[in-house]
Amino acid sequence: MSFLRPMMWLCLVFLLASCAALQPEIDPPKVSLESFKALPAEGAAPRFEIKLRIANPNKQSFDIAGISYSVEIQGQELISGVTNDVPPLAAYSEEVVTLEAGLQLFQMLKLLAELGMQPSDTLEYRFLGKIDFTGFVPTQRVEETGSIKLR
Repeated sequence: MSFLRPMMWLCLVFLLASCAALQPEIDPPKVSLESFKALPAEGAAPRFEIKLRIANPNKQSFDIAGISYSVEIQGQELISGVTNDVPPLAAYSEEVVTLEAGLQLFQMLKLLAELGMQPSDTLEYRFLGKIDFTGFVPTQRVEETGSIKLR
């Protein structure tokens, strides 16, 4: 009996190693910020449209489970949101995903107060996005930074 237990563990290790070797090599999908624009106001808070371009450089298609995103200006998170309404990403294709988000008014007021105390000619922005895929594809993160000139 004492001989069977180590043999079972050894077989299990070989089985797991062989399964891992059978998985195809997957290149991570490429994600970039396509556009960011204000939408016509439908209420008190402004809305924004964010477009991400997701490219699949693989021979297999991917299902996207969801996307979370945020936009910071001068270190203040002004916009954030999530979506799970994303079409499948076919093999060797690109898909533009449109996200819609609202402005966090309290954070905007805080930013305006800071800008009133320390005026600046430029505003630094940062877009952060996280894309979760179903299956064995790792989560992809995208970050775009830059500055907006006010004058």
